[in-house]
Amino acid sequence: MANTTSAKKATRKIERRTAQNKARRSRMRGFVRKVEEAIAGGDQAAAAEALKAAQPEIQRAASKGIVHKNTASRKVSRLAARVKALGA
Repeated sequence: MANTTSAKKATRKIERRTAQNKARRSRMRGFVRKVEEAIAGGDQAAAAEALKAAQPEIQRAASKGIVHKNTASRKVSRLAARVKALGA
């Protein structure tokens, strides 16, 4: 357990940050799940709309350090390719 005042404060900050990061990660995953479900359903219009909503959310997670920026770009790219393949 933390003994010094600064260590106690650091613990409180970590708890707040962890809760915020979990919320942001969960939110991002929810948006990605909507795209995945639309793709699984075979509805390109719904998938494209879901991707349009998910893309800024994924990039926001990257900017906040929840996921690495390359990971975010890869997720968006792969989802976009899958949505595009539905039309073909």
